[in-house]
Amino acid sequence: MRACYFFPLLLLALAHCQEPEAEAPAPFGAVPTESQLDWHRMETNAFLHFTTNTFTDLEWGYGDESEAIFRPTDPDVDQWISVLADAGMQGAILTCKHHDGFALWPSAYTEHSVKNSPWENGEGNLVGAVAEACRDHDLKFGVYLSPWDRNHPDYGREEYITYYRNQVREIYGKYGPIFEMWFDGANGGDGYYGGANEKRAIDGRTYYDWPTTIELVRELQPDPKVIIFSDAGPDIRWVGNERGAVNETNWNTITPDTLYAGKAGIEDLLGTGTPGGTAWMPAEVDVSIRPGWFYHASQDDRVKTPEELFEIYLTSVGRGSVLLLNVPPDRRGRIHETDVAALRGYRQLVDEAFSRDLAAGRKVTATAQRGGGSKFGPDRLTDDDRETYWATDDSVTTASLTVDLGDRQPVRYVELAEYIHLGQRITGFSVEAWVDGVWIPIGAGTTVGYKRILPVKAVETDQVRVTIDGALAAPTLTHLAVY
Repeated sequence: MRACYFFPLLLLALAHCQEPEAEAPAPFGAVPTESQLDWHRMETNAFLHFTTNTFTDLEWGYGDESEAIFRPTDPDVDQWISVLADAGMQGAILTCKHHDGFALWPSAYTEHSVKNSPWENGEGNLVGAVAEACRDHDLKFGVYLSPWDRNHPDYGREEYITYYRNQVREIYGKYGPIFEMWFDGANGGDGYYGGANEKRAIDGRTYYDWPTTIELVRELQPDPKVIIFSDAGPDIRWVGNERGAVNETNWNTITPDTLYAGKAGIEDLLGTGTPGGTAWMPAEVDVSIRPGWFYHASQDDRVKTPEELFEIYLTSVGRGSVLLLNVPPDRRGRIHETDVAALRGYRQLVDEAFSRDLAAGRKVTATAQRGGGSKFGPDRLTDDDRETYWATDDSVTTASLTVDLGDRQPVRYVELAEYIHLGQRITGFSVEAWVDGVWIPIGAGTTVGYKRILPVKAVETDQVRVTIDGALAAPTLTHLAVY
């Protein structure tokens, strides 16, 4: 009878002796909002540049174009979005109004609009059509509304800001929800300006009164929250170039107190960010599939190859940014066959490279982990759950993680992801492979962020070791993949 009482008491005592689960690390520095997290998860989006420039063969229209020139011969907006969806794009941003001021919707505030073009006898509405096609194909819809307007007579004066905000109200009132609003940094210069044909300069820091316009956007669409892009954010920043690459060291944080849209000489800062910066403002990588942003027949033989697009994927998404790839419709109003073929080839290369994760479900060991128990253990890295993560104690900023692949296999890429809900922390890491009884270095990197895909020296191995060489605070990782 005494044994009947003894064993329950023993089990209770052992339970009390077990080390309690550790608490989660405190957030470090600036952290993303839920809308920013959703934006990170999109990874690849498309830009659609299409306006009078498509028909004048220009990149920047002067603003004096006849509305009659906008005349697509065989438009198929559904084809645009279908092609983009097949290429893996999660959203599409349309140039609703470029610098020429031509509105792709029947705006009540200007005559420089599709309502005065011969397309569909003036009854066409390209913004509405693209927004509807995005919904049909489960893509998010975004808008580009150029702050610079070379057509409007009041540009450079206070009255233009009222006009611009009226068009913002039109867009949000009729075509939402909108996931991203794109503000270009090109501002001021020569233009038609209602017939003045002159050069006008503005102060990019103050003229547009961006805080008031951004507040208007928040009021017009409080939920879901719109992600706002410009050189100076506030939600995402320009990458600083149009080459399709963010810097290898890419901080999602930046201190934006000296930034404003159109400011010169800030390209390197935008491409790198600021470690421990005051704002979570990740870089968006914008690049065109062609040399120009608008369609030009002379560039049909200069479309980026699938291999070039794959390299852009590695230097954008693979370095923790979101790729915004411009795919401009041609004069028919269709994505050109050459561009379609390039996108299909690119998608095939991405699928072939990253379809089979050799580390999925595999055992991982670590030289350090946070507290006792398994809550922050290394097996969290390969459980296919981005809400679980490995972490170290607060005092530990370096550690090694080894994943057992089971069999000896070819390895070409290693992918890491920080648990950015708690901030970006890792400053450097290195990768080794177990080959012929010794560890050999096969690659190294600096920042990780939302995702880091590191091309490594091609080897055959059954074990891969990742060492966190430095971090601003206790490192976290939610994912480790090997391809």
